[in-house]
Amino acid sequence: MPIYALLRNQGVFTPEEIIVLGNVFEDVLQTLGLVDRNDPLAEMIAKKVIEFATAGIREPDRLKAVTIQAFVRQLPTGPRRAL
Repeated sequence: MPIYALLRNQGVFTPEEIIVLGNVFEDVLQTLGLVDRNDPLAEMIAKKVIEFATAGIREPDRLKAVTIQAFVRQLPTGPRRAL
């Protein structure tokens, strides 16, 4: 799972925060219909979750919402690709 590998390099989050960030990452992937954790888009989502959390957004629902918002604006308007 890309988010945990990225979080190990951060060194700024508590174990409890890492769990929350992992859960938010999974929720975002599910909401966007992504299942392949090795997809480059999954890594981009993990980086965005970490970026927002580092900027101070730590409340899970808010973190999920801003992350989804960041990607929904960028996704094409056709059917989602099957992963």
